[in-house]
Amino acid sequence: MKVSDILRIKGDTVHTVLSWNTIAEAAARLAGPPAIGALVVSDDGFRERVAGIISERDIVRRFATDGAGLTRLTVADVMTRKVVTCAPDDSIAEVMASMNRWRHRHLPVVENGRLRGMISIGDVVKQRLAEMSTEAGVLRDIYIASH
Repeated sequence: MKVSDILRIKGDTVHTVLSWNTIAEAAARLAGPPAIGALVVSDDGFRERVAGIISERDIVRRFATDGAGLTRLTVADVMTRKVVTCAPDDSIAEVMASMNRWRHRHLPVVENGRLRGMISIGDVVKQRLAEMSTEAGVLRDIYIASH
């Protein structure tokens, strides 16, 4: 299974925010609806280029140092600039390894420098569980057929 398979199932909608938006605005977008865990920062007007990513975790961690003043900061002040991404042709195993290695829960999907979607650890786990269920069913059928 590949990242493109996940996007085919869940869709390619990506929630974005501008780098000059306030953290209060970003937090409101994260809270939803729909409630989401991260926003891609894209300032190009087409929502295609990834300038950064901001997650609930980024905001909570920054709150620990800035307190209530955090809401007046901009997304650019808090966002992660070195964004780990994946490609539509990446395997689920590759993505799981990357998420684990970098401890990221959300990966923008980028193809030829353009944003194509976003996947979360929840999407990856859901897909992997579906694969395991299929594999278990096949093994069960083989066992039953052989006895």
